[in-house]
Amino acid sequence: MSLESHLAELQRKHGDLEREINDALLHPSTDALDIARLKRRKLAIKDEIQKIRLAETRH
Repeated sequence: MSLESHLAELQRKHGDLEREINDALLHPSTDALDIARLKRRKLAIKDEIQKIRLAETRH
C-alpha cells in the first residue's frame, strides 16, 4: 500500500468515526464509555495522520 493510499484510508476511517460518534450522541441510550472509546480511536487515527504528514514534510 502506498503512503498516499494509506493516508487516504486513515482519513476515511477518521470520517467514519466522526459520523459514528455523532450518531451515537443522538441516541440517549448509548453508553458514555462506548463514545469515549470511539473518540480515543478517532484521536489515535488523527495522530497517525499527523505523524505521516510530518514525515512527508521532512523528506
